[in-house]
Order: sequence, then C-alpha cells, then structure tokens
Amino acid sequence: MQDALGGVQSVLVLGGGSEIAQATLRRLVANRTRTVVLAARHPAALAPHAEELRGLGASHVETVAFDAAATDTHETFVDDLFDRIGDLDLVLFAFGVLGDQSEAERDPSVATEIATVNYVGAVSVAVPLAARLRAQGHGTIVVLSSVAGERARRSNFVYGSSKAGLDAFFQGLGDSLVGTGVQVLIVRPGFVHTKMTAGMEPAPLATTPDAVADAIVRGIERRQEVVWVPPALRFVMSALRHAPRAVFRKLPL
Repeated sequence: MQDALGGVQSVLVLGGGSEIAQATLRRLVANRTRTVVLAARHPAALAPHAEELRGLGASHVETVAFDAAATDTHETFVDDLFDRIGDLDLVLFAFGVLGDQSEAERDPSVATEIATVNYVGAVSVAVPLAARLRAQGHGTIVVLSSVAGERARRSNFVYGSSKAGLDAFFQGLGDSLVGTGVQVLIVRPGFVHTKMTAGMEPAPLATTPDAVADAIVRGIERRQEVVWVPPALRFVMSALRHAPRAVFRKLPL
C-alpha cells in the first residue's frame, strides 16, 4: 500500500536491467519505497543493483526470472508474485529490444522477435497484472514507450511499429481502468544515451536515463497519463505525425 503521504511503497520492475528503470528506482527508494522486485531473463545479473538499492534504504529487494517472450508463463508469474508479495503500488514496464532493422527486413524471425518482446509480451503480462491491481483497488502502471511509436520511420519501422502497438494498448488500458483506483502512465522518451544505443548517432534532443527517471517520478506524483522526455518532443512529433506522407518520405528519418 502507498504510505500516508501517497508515496510508493512497493515496486515491480519488468526489465530490471534497464538503465532507466535503475535510475527511477534510486529516486523511488530515496522517497521511501521499501519493497522492490526486479524481474529479468537473467536475474542473477541484477545482484549488484539489488545490493545498491538495499544500501539506499530498501528493506526488501529480490530478483526473479521473467521472460517477455514466454507468454505462456505470464499469468502464473503474476499470480505467484502477488500471492507472495501482496499489494504492489507500482509496476514499471521497462523491457524491450531495439533489434537490427536491416536484419529484420531480411529475416522474419528477427522481426517477429522484436514484435513479440516489445508488444505481444507486454500485452500478455499486462492483462493479468491489471486484473490484480484492479482487484486490490489501487496502483500505477508505468510503461516505457517511445517517440518512435508516433509514426513509423523507414529507418526503424519494425521497432517503431512495435512501440506504436504498445502505446495504443496502454492508452486503451488506462481508459478502461478509470474509476478503479489504478492509473497508467505512458512515458515517451526520444533518443536515450544507454548501453542499447551505444555507438549510434544521437538524434536531436537526446536525453539520459536520469532525465527520464526524473520525468517518471514527477509523472507519478502528478498522476499524469503521458509524459514526453524532453517535453519539446511532443511538438516535434506532432508536426511529424501530421506531415503529408509524400513529405515525410523525403525526410532523413
């Protein structure tokens, strides 16, 4: 349960290795979060981060196995976690793959993997999670979307389309949860300097995991539904979204 001041007491992170998620957790633990569950395909790799969070003041930190692509395990994963941990105040969807666009255009298995992890896996685990949060009567779902989902660009349309589906799904989920005590916050960052983007040419208005984490924490506190990081991207992407297709095709995107 949230504390008397509305602070988040317990958090589940799907994709515990995410640098954005880790930066967010540092801030949440500094603000009285005490129970943290880090879920990832290789939970043992999260041991150093778990130890860091304990040092920052979290009283219960554990790592668990979670595979976004193993959709047949998701309902059991959610039920076991809630039955063991109890109420969760916050669930952060931080998993995802960028993939290689050129490979995805040649190899359908590569394209399918991107779509499965980024979209199908998120839908699969979100449905039982939303049901458990609705039953407990409170909670926040935070999902890391992307400006890439605003309009698919030829340079990364497989990844962009998966984020477009993800974003649309969680918009609808948020609408369906109005009045239940559960809310959804969609986070749309632009290019973020992380291990996943290392070696890539930064896009304009590039940002950092710390900046995204700050925006997430503010968004939770203000009960926002969508945040852009940085905020100026909202206007940039609005212009690109409405650009005529013939014009959009000519842009170096």
